[in-house]
Amino acid sequence: MAKKMKDIQRGAEVSSDGSRAIDKFKVSDAVMMAVIVILCATCVIPFLHVAAKSISGNSYVVARQVYFWPKGITFDAFVSIFKDGGLTHSMWYSVIVTFLFTVLGMVACTCAAYPLSKKRLKGRLLMTFLLMVPMYFTAGIIPSYLLYQKLHLLDTVWVLIFPLIYSPYNMLIMKTNLQASIPDSLEESAFLDGATNFQILTKIVLPLSKPIIATLSLFYAVGRWNSYADNMYYIRTDNLKMVQYKLYQMVSSASEAQTASLSEAAAVTSTPEVLQAAAVMFVSIPIICIYPFLQKYFVKGAMIGAVKG
Repeated sequence: MAKKMKDIQRGAEVSSDGSRAIDKFKVSDAVMMAVIVILCATCVIPFLHVAAKSISGNSYVVARQVYFWPKGITFDAFVSIFKDGGLTHSMWYSVIVTFLFTVLGMVACTCAAYPLSKKRLKGRLLMTFLLMVPMYFTAGIIPSYLLYQKLHLLDTVWVLIFPLIYSPYNMLIMKTNLQASIPDSLEESAFLDGATNFQILTKIVLPLSKPIIATLSLFYAVGRWNSYADNMYYIRTDNLKMVQYKLYQMVSSASEAQTASLSEAAAVTSTPEVLQAAAVMFVSIPIICIYPFLQKYFVKGAMIGAVKG
């Protein structure tokens, strides 16, 4: 009995200092690992397939011989995209729109979350309730269209920015974070030193809130970059369409329309299927390059939003 207790204590000591991560491999661990592998495969395998097709020869793609490794490597599809200029213009236009949308969205989110996180604000519970209503109820497409028409926002770049810069969910995440991470005593000491609310926000609160600012900025940027529904409803001018909507048009159209969507100056020599794959990669690469460096902020933002106060 004493020997058994000693073995248990020894095992506990080994586990507590982290020297042995797995004491016994269980069936539940195998099931969890299998589920994780399958979920990862559903994301990675389609990407590898599209990436392989985008740089493969036309004959191999048409013959359905390309799976996860390119054959007859060629970059003609990417050359055609750059020569055309349509997608490249939409790419730079989308970058500018996404940047403006993210900056204005963070300003609106901060201006709403900071006052609501302070107990000294009278009526903050009612204001919070009113600001959270759009999270659950929306007017719909037709009323929104009529409103934007009255405001002369249709077919302008601002219809892609102004309507969505305020996000109730992002505001709630920032409000929760400010309440949890910024102690009231810190602001009270700043008030005693003669600081104003704006000075406290810019010199104390924002510098201490860099992780949540990075998290929400990424939420705003990815959300705007991947959205194309408002382009479909509110934009008619071709130069004002974002790259995601251009890609949607290319993928959803017939084979003849796909090839004709590039100008004659592009000298298209790729099949529509290869051209589609190259366009998908062309649109996805910017987010793929940025996301790994900010992934930790994504995880932290999800954890903050899991506990709402």
